[in-house]
Amino acid sequence: MTVVVGTAGHIDHGKTTLLRALTGIDADRLPEERRRGMTIDVGYAHLALDDGALMDFVDVPGHDKLVGNMLVGAGEIDAAMLVVAADDGPRAQTLEHVALLDALGIAPAIAVVTKIDAVPTDRVEEVRGQVAALLASTSLTGAPVLAASGVTGEGVDAVRAALGELQRRVPLSARPPTLAIDRVFTIKGRGVVVTGTLRGGPLARGEDLRLLPGQRSVRIREIQVHGTAVERVDEGGRTALNLAGVAEADLHRGMVLTADPTVAATDRLLAAFRPVVADRTRGRMHAGTAAVDATVGRSGRDALMLPDGRAAGIVRLAAPIALRPGDRFVMRRGAQADPAGVVVLDTRPPRGVSRRRQTVERVAALADPAGAPDARIDLHGAVDGRLAADVATLAADAAIAAVDPEAPLSMVRNAVARALRRVVTIRRDESAAAAAAVVDRLVREERLVREGEIVRRRGVRAPAPDPALSAAMDRLESALDVAAPPSLADAARAASCPPAGIRELERTGRIVILDADLAYARSTYRELTARAVSMAADAPLTPAAFRDATGTSRKYVMALLEDLDRRAILRRTPAGHVPGAKAPAAVGR
Repeated sequence: MTVVVGTAGHIDHGKTTLLRALTGIDADRLPEERRRGMTIDVGYAHLALDDGALMDFVDVPGHDKLVGNMLVGAGEIDAAMLVVAADDGPRAQTLEHVALLDALGIAPAIAVVTKIDAVPTDRVEEVRGQVAALLASTSLTGAPVLAASGVTGEGVDAVRAALGELQRRVPLSARPPTLAIDRVFTIKGRGVVVTGTLRGGPLARGEDLRLLPGQRSVRIREIQVHGTAVERVDEGGRTALNLAGVAEADLHRGMVLTADPTVAATDRLLAAFRPVVADRTRGRMHAGTAAVDATVGRSGRDALMLPDGRAAGIVRLAAPIALRPGDRFVMRRGAQADPAGVVVLDTRPPRGVSRRRQTVERVAALADPAGAPDARIDLHGAVDGRLAADVATLAADAAIAAVDPEAPLSMVRNAVARALRRVVTIRRDESAAAAAAVVDRLVREERLVREGEIVRRRGVRAPAPDPALSAAMDRLESALDVAAPPSLADAARAASCPPAGIRELERTGRIVILDADLAYARSTYRELTARAVSMAADAPLTPAAFRDATGTSRKYVMALLEDLDRRAILRRTPAGHVPGAKAPAAVGR
């Protein structure tokens, strides 16, 4: 796991200079930053520790007018390094950055008093005392306070050692991969690239991710970590992804790429606040790399006080952002007010008459990480009055029954979703996310075994593959991984792949067969689908325009458009195809 550390502190207190001394990397990447001698946007550096562990640094601006940029970095960190200059001592942005880190609940931290080469020793000790006192009433309490000079190098080795200790204090996370985008750019000949901090994992080249908001699918062409291409990244750290199936114009800072079914785009959520936030409070929400205006609703059934002293209420956002239950973010309410720390309890809270279930007891259970999944089912209600624990057992039983002795992952998830909808008042998209979480939990508990897109019962061994058949299937999949593939019969003949191999490729989702003689590799099919949906969203999509965009012929274009029309992903009109009812969920098949 690569731990991500965010710097914090007042402008010109030596954050970037200290990082350069630690890592040898200048995190000021923009010419204007170098000219003005200040960090304007978020910068990045990395360090290999003595034990081989990796640590990434997010260097954030210290200027009061750039706090929004600071929160882009602070929203995606595991730990913090507070920097205070010995000559100045704690200043305005020192205090604000500490308050923001406290609101985010950042606990593992170190503090460094810098510029010690410019002041007497007693001044250094005085500022160290001030910093320790400042942190005492925050989540950063107890953080070691060191002294160093980024210019002379004095104390830098001690800071590096303290970072090694800090790395060991950051807990491992167990969640599917999610990356909040902070940069988007295009490399000539390679295509669109995004960067961000990877949370969870693993993530491998060739995998598909959901892009939120927007609910479209993109494929990973290439993964880079610290400038080196890798086939797979296990968890955490700064990551760059070269994407297929999306254009640079469709991406921006604040969007999220994820394989986590609990992440959803929402403009209304149930949240807990500390300190208490009044009804109709307006502010700016900073979550991950996104920032959006927000209004808090705490009246009637939405005015809740939890037993732990936090307030709960509804947050209405000016635009949807991608969140998951348990996410922490900050609400800034102006320069004078302290920031509020906010924890997401539910991304789709009850509406209308269902709000009667939104009691203090249920919401308090939702705020408890140990019981949150069952509490969420209880909050949304059960048709026949089943207890949440009964519903969870029913969902697990449905998953295990569907695996007899093995089954495609999609079929198992669908079986669980149907079982949930029979007993719980829950929308179709929510049941799909809950079903994916149920299957993932059973895999973690080793009650089921997942191998790619196939799920098996524990103890059931996969039949030994025929090496010759496996090689033939690989050859056929490769032959179909182009925008204008040969006929299925010709490709199968050239690859020496028998009908059994074709059936297995389709069953496991590796190829998509559109008609008797036309098939695509799944990755190409999903890329073409994403391109068609994107083009149709801009203007009615004609066969000629799609043919030119894909470099194929009318034969392929008409088959694809007819398939998307049949599946309601696109809808044919006299002017051309437009997005259909299922376009937001177009993730291939």
